Amino acid sequence: MTTGEPPVVGARLVDEDWYAAHLTDRVWQRCTFVEVDLTEATLQGCRFEECTFERCRFNSTVHEQTAFTACSFSLTSFFDATLRGCKLDGSSFVRCTLRPMRVEGGSWWGVTLVGAELEGLVLRDARLREADLSEADLRRADLRGADLSGATLRSTRLDGADLRGATLLGADLASVRVRGTTVDLAGAMALAESLGAVVEDVG
Repeated sequence: MTTGEPPVVGARLVDEDWYAAHLTDRVWQRCTFVEVDLTEATLQGCRFEECTFERCRFNSTVHEQTAFTACSFSLTSFFDATLRGCKLDGSSFVRCTLRPMRVEGGSWWGVTLVGAELEGLVLRDARLREADLSEADLRRADLRGADLSGATLRSTRLDGADLRGATLLGADLASVRVRGTTVDLAGAMALAESLGAVVEDVG
């Protein structure tokens, strides 16, 4: 399971043990992973395209420049996982364990994280454009510099979160919970406008 292997297409992998595996530049397309154990595995430059993960374990994994595009995750655990510069565009997460988890940049464009438990996560500089974070728990999350343009934040809990430097252009903020949230001037204006206020420059 190293470099130079051809893409795996359409495979169904059930109850496989990939504990502490080192995977580099591997590609899986339209595969289904069921109860696969990747605990403490290291994945670098790998690509998962339109794959399905059911009850898998990514606990304590390290991902470097890995892509999960248009994938679906259900009942899958990323406990203590580290994702550096990873791409998760178009993927969805249902009843997954996503904390604690370290995210360093990367693209999460269009991800579906409805109702996800993300309290206290560091998502600094992550690109979350058009992500669906409805009813997600992002209390005390570090979202500094994150791009939330066009994101759906309906009934999202952002109490105590840090949104300084975050881009909120076009985000749905009408019912977001922001008690104690830290924002900069641009963020404050976006929140005010979402509540129907007219913000004018009096300078």
